[in-house]
Amino acid sequence: MGSSVRELAGATPASRDRYVDLLRVGSLGAVVLGHWLMAAVTPDGVGNLLAVVPALQPLTWLLQVMPVFFFVGGFSHALSYRSLLRKRPEGSEDSVYSAFLRVRLQRLLRPTMVFVLVWGAAALLVQLLGGGGGLTGVTLRMVTQPLWFIGIYLAMVAFTPPLLRLHERYGWGAFAGLAGAAVAVDVLRFAAGVPYVEFLNFAFVWLAVHQLGFLRADGRIRLRRAALLAGGGLVTAAALVALGPYPLSMVGMPGEKVSNMAPPTLALLAHGLWLVGAVELLRAPAARLLERPRVWRTVVAANGVAMTAFLWHLTAMFGVYGALLALDADLPEPASAAWWTQVPLRLALAAALTAALVAAFRTFERPAAPTSPGTPGASGAGPLAALGATLCLLGVLGLSMVGFGGLLDGRTALLIAIPVSAPAAVAMTLGGWLLVERAGRRTP
Repeated sequence: MGSSVRELAGATPASRDRYVDLLRVGSLGAVVLGHWLMAAVTPDGVGNLLAVVPALQPLTWLLQVMPVFFFVGGFSHALSYRSLLRKRPEGSEDSVYSAFLRVRLQRLLRPTMVFVLVWGAAALLVQLLGGGGGLTGVTLRMVTQPLWFIGIYLAMVAFTPPLLRLHERYGWGAFAGLAGAAVAVDVLRFAAGVPYVEFLNFAFVWLAVHQLGFLRADGRIRLRRAALLAGGGLVTAAALVALGPYPLSMVGMPGEKVSNMAPPTLALLAHGLWLVGAVELLRAPAARLLERPRVWRTVVAANGVAMTAFLWHLTAMFGVYGALLALDADLPEPASAAWWTQVPLRLALAAALTAALVAAFRTFERPAAPTSPGTPGASGAGPLAALGATLCLLGVLGLSMVGFGGLLDGRTALLIAIPVSAPAAVAMTLGGWLLVERAGRRTP
């Protein structure tokens, strides 16, 4: 592993934007750390530290960094799709789309499917043996929740070609259109009381942040605009929270009537703007730091296992708490002095167990062989790939909502007004992935 990382780092082309890799790793790392810190586990159940100590909710303005990951995704997707377009045979954009989906989704879906199948089998075995209560039941319900992020990311990949064309035609106007649509949704939601309209902002808010990545790929977020994004976004988010119907926390809170996350709100979009502006202002000093070989090797190594670590970090966290309970260790009242004293130990144990899980499953995150667009004769590959991506999106989102608890009881969750069970969600995800694979490899 060490030699391969050294070789990869040494072979990095001078044209590569190393800062983007750092942002990808850093944003996922911040999410993992946030989840570990927010968990308030006691023998009586699992709570949220931010609900126990509401004064800590401003920390979510630093730790809620998913907008940065989606921003980086837009940058990478623009470069990847344009690269495939340059290599395509004349008139084969249909096969370019299918190849693009396969390339972008392989490193995402392969480790995800392994995670889903391993946990699905474990959940079935536990429930067949009569288990599933207490912390085990909570784990079965919650361990899939972070998959919502993968579902949203799938949608961003699928919409990249049409939105990239809009960007190339309208530039900042395409971003403004998506942001304006997010504003309109919240006006209809809060001022007019239109039911269900808020779910449209799952698309408009996250795709607007994704669109900023296209702008960065074209060098259109320079220091002045980065400062405007950071300052304007922060002021707007603060004003919306202070004067509007938006909560302070930028992550979901148990029992709240309005969440900034599910579905996303205009306040979360403003939060995303200030984060994007802030990280762009730090680009130059970070780039100098990344020129150091040891620092860059660390980033390369972390990038190679980042998705695996993200998928398994809750497994590790619940594993640590389960071991502590099994050993009859003292779990202090959340936010008490004793609880804070235990934080470093719990974080170290969760990190160690995550590292062990990464060592076991990292092979599934290795990049696959490069895919080239098919010839013009490969007709129908694009629609087949789009269907596969849609099934994956619905399956992953459904699984994030229903979890693996209640498998034998037929437990379901509503996904766009349709009840979805865990087995159905797994089947959709697996079937969609196979369709994307088939379409991406299709030849005449």
